[in-house]
Amino acid sequence: MDQADIPGLLARLASDEDAARKMAVFKLQSSINDPAFADVFIASGGLVILGRLIMTAGGNTLAYSLQSLTRLLEVDMGWDIFDGPASSDLVERIVELIVTNPLVNILRGAMSILVALVGRSQSSSGGLVTTALPTSSFATGGGTASPPTAGPAARPPGTFGFRALKPAVAVYPQFFELVIQQLQSADHALCANALMLVNALIRDAVSGDGSHGEEWSKFIKRLQDLGLIRAVYNLLQSSALQDLAHPLLEFQALTKVLLRKWREVRVDLERPEHRRALKGLHLASAPDRKHANGVACGSGAASASAANGAGDETGATRKTSRRHNPEKWRRLGFETESPALEFEMAGFLGMMDLTDYVRKNEDGFQKLLLEQSTWPLHERCPIARGSLAVTMILYDHFEVDKADVEDARGYHALNDAESHDKLFRPLLLQWSRLHTAGLHAFFRLWKATGAQCDDFDKVAELVRVLVEQVVGQALRTKDVLEVEEDLQEYDAARLRELQMELLELSFEDQWGPHLFQVRDELKHEALQFVKEQRIRCLLQGRWFTKPMPPTRQDSSQQKWRLYQPWRFARLSHNRRYLHYADFPAKLPYDPGLDALAEKIDLGTISSVVSNVSAPADATPTATTDPDPEPETRTSTSTLRHHHHHHNNSSSPQPTTKITIYSFTTDPATTTTTTRPPPPPASSPSPSATATDPPTPATTLPLAASGPVTADPREQPVLTLYPLTHSVASEWLDGLLMLLGQAPITAETNKLVALVGEYGLRIRLLNVRREHLYADDIPAHGGGGTGVVPGREGLDEEYFFEI
Repeated sequence: MDQADIPGLLARLASDEDAARKMAVFKLQSSINDPAFADVFIASGGLVILGRLIMTAGGNTLAYSLQSLTRLLEVDMGWDIFDGPASSDLVERIVELIVTNPLVNILRGAMSILVALVGRSQSSSGGLVTTALPTSSFATGGGTASPPTAGPAARPPGTFGFRALKPAVAVYPQFFELVIQQLQSADHALCANALMLVNALIRDAVSGDGSHGEEWSKFIKRLQDLGLIRAVYNLLQSSALQDLAHPLLEFQALTKVLLRKWREVRVDLERPEHRRALKGLHLASAPDRKHANGVACGSGAASASAANGAGDETGATRKTSRRHNPEKWRRLGFETESPALEFEMAGFLGMMDLTDYVRKNEDGFQKLLLEQSTWPLHERCPIARGSLAVTMILYDHFEVDKADVEDARGYHALNDAESHDKLFRPLLLQWSRLHTAGLHAFFRLWKATGAQCDDFDKVAELVRVLVEQVVGQALRTKDVLEVEEDLQEYDAARLRELQMELLELSFEDQWGPHLFQVRDELKHEALQFVKEQRIRCLLQGRWFTKPMPPTRQDSSQQKWRLYQPWRFARLSHNRRYLHYADFPAKLPYDPGLDALAEKIDLGTISSVVSNVSAPADATPTATTDPDPEPETRTSTSTLRHHHHHHNNSSSPQPTTKITIYSFTTDPATTTTTTRPPPPPASSPSPSATATDPPTPATTLPLAASGPVTADPREQPVLTLYPLTHSVASEWLDGLLMLLGQAPITAETNKLVALVGEYGLRIRLLNVRREHLYADDIPAHGGGGTGVVPGREGLDEEYFFEI
């Protein structure tokens, strides 16, 4: 629409025909967000006509009028409509529409206007150059406006924020309740507008201009009592998150602002509400209650006193109480008899959490105090200190102090749908329940670990790890009830292991780069140490089983007579030959080298093949377990060339087997490179069949001494069947390391890592400050002899040579 059409548009807007007004205001809403058009529209008196339509129209005409005013305010124009003497009537009309009108399109527009009105900052409104509107009334269109002092609804010009709504909310006290109800609307746009209005009200209430005093706390409490937290929590876990992302992220940031603001409030016993809170804690602990058989008497009177303790104690009563119980506050878990000082870190937020826990768990609180009264003083769990510690743990976990930074960063990440689970934290809104669950976890860990007073920080650190593990890794859609159960049931031993792992990671982050060279040296030393250990296992020798080969009727008797089920192998002292022999029975002693008739020159070995892949705790036998599936086995071969062979044998294979291969020198056997099948087993396992798959062991051959033909054939020269996985690991890696190759089994690599880590710790234990400042070592930063500094003025800038 062109600016030249504005006079005709205004005439149609002021028409008595509803159809003409409806069409005109419909066209207006699509053009009024143009600043040039809006400027001419305002100068032509359009604001008065638009305000009159909002006051008198209904249906779609009213919806289009509200939308037109919303778009006008979005371009930061038209604020003069709230400066006239009838502006309070306009605000009251908009509030009335929210309270009484059920139409969604009207509710959306009305809430959008209030969002703009409440969000209008006082500083910007004070600098506006406003033009007084004509004195015609919006309500009638023909009468005169009421003077500013006529009636309680009149308000000073230029009033924005929540103060602009107070007169209208006084007329419609159900306003806040109905706004919060709209958070459950199926219309996402209306739901978003309602949440933006709540955000604007909260932000205006907690603004730092100091004009609201402590009223912001009462206002927030009122909204929470109306179900605000539960409504927003459901939205954060719903599938409508994408459409409500911006207002939900703002509400989450405002929640952190509130928590930070509560923490910054200093606990002061001169303030009645703080004094009443402490008195409620004392009375809820039943200080003067007599117990019979563990059952407290008069609990109802004590509860009523704690709930209704609005009055102050008289001087005589306080004096008597102090004289009667010198540990009035220490019995509740405070360190001293001045509890206000112990809220220095957590502030009023810590007091709120503690009083909320006691109020909701009064019976459990009293039973815990009664139970601990039978314990020695140094074993009692400090309830109050534990509550304050859990408050600060949650405060640090949700990074409340970084609210402003995360707010700005979060808006940039809203376009990425995958980041929503990390960006939105619904559990933040369940602060009270998380605090209670965390405090119960603190009590549980205190008992499980047998902690004493000196161990308080250690238990608190365990709770911190627990919160990071359970709350930090909870998905966005995980219900708070499940989180509470996880906090209560998490195993203390596993938690301790997790704490050690986190300490290791923290150590690596800080010291890893500095210890890189030391780790390399220690890893090499550990490898040599384990190599020697494995080779000594070979020097000591070991018994192996030998499965019976498959039998046929024509040769069963002969094979049975020749079958010897035991084999003993041992490395020679010069480490050049592997001796072995077969025996009909396992001897009670280990035979010497002279009793081992067969031997293999290690220089002729081409490759070592095995299917050793079982976990360290598995102990398979060689004659009863079936061959594992091919895809589950790990090749245990070594170096250079990658050979494939095909095993066409249908006989079953034992689970753990080590096969040593060597190249043949017979020219007649150099016509093929296909590895022949391993020696046939003599006794099939119960679960094996003739159709079992072959053993696909992939090999990387070792360098053989002496010349090799152009197309050599590799054949097995010795097969060993270890009784346990540990023996298989010792011999397989021992052979590989003896032949100059790296170990490949998980058990050996774990042992190498363990020896290296212990070596690093021993090396760190040898670090001494005096070593750096010895006479033969130059001082840091220049030449000359260093001097050991005293403790006075000493900072953290140490450096060590390891």
